[in-house]
Formats: sequence, C-alpha cells, structure tokens
Amino acid sequence: MNYYNEIKNELINNEVYKRVKDYSKNRNELSTYYNVGKLLIEAQGGEDRARYGESLIKEYSNKLITEVGKKYNYKTLLKMRKFYLVFKNFSTLSRHLTWSHHCELLTFDNVDEINYYIKQTGDYNLSVRELREKIKSKEYQR
Repeated sequence: MNYYNEIKNELINNEVYKRVKDYSKNRNELSTYYNVGKLLIEAQGGEDRARYGESLIKEYSNKLITEVGKKYNYKTLLKMRKFYLVFKNFSTLSRHLTWSHHCELLTFDNVDEINYYIKQTGDYNLSVRELREKIKSKEYQR
C-alpha cells in the first residue's frame, strides 16, 4: 500500500468536498482528518510512537504542501495523527464539533476531561473561543 498516495487522495477529496455547500461538510472534514491520522500511524508501522515517524511526516508534509496546499504542513499532520490516537477509542466522533474544537481538545490526555468538554460544547453550542475560555478557567477540575 502506498500510504502517501492514500493520504493525498483523502486530502484532495476533502478539498473538493469543501467546495460543496452542505451541512455534512464538517462530518466529512473530521472523517478525512481521522482517516489521515490512521494512515499516518499505519505508514509508521502501526506504532503509536514510531521511531522514524517524525521524518516520514515531514516528508509527506513537504510533498502535500506542493501538491495539495500549504495548510497540510508538518504541524497539521501531527494534529491529524494525534486526532486519530485520541479519538480512536470513541464510538463516534463528535460531529457537532468542528476541527478547531477538536484541536483544542487534543491538549488533553484524560478521556473524562475530553468527554466533559465535548458535552459542554454540545449542550451550550460553544464557539471555539468559548470552549477555549472554559478550558483556560479549568472548569473541569472544579
């Protein structure tokens, strides 16, 4: 399997899909980034902390920036990788949260804390800024 081509195809399909005005756009974006994260882990031999993973992700990033767009840089691919690692045990992704919401939650290792903020965001329809404020105030720990 050529993991780079799989990742590139996922991202290109997502870029095409983004141009379609549709409520399911967010779901597609999350699914794409989740799948890219999974493919990155598989490309690294399935290891959570692959020995050569950093150089592989840098290599993919350099190619993707040229072929798909600037926003698929090293840092973004690392977020997608972590997104998969953090959310792979969740039965469903939080579809009412955007990619930006999920990126805020990637700072946590505690599943209960992630679930708390997912519930808060859904219950109160929090913007990313409002979620950030709740996290900064350490609301979960009170």
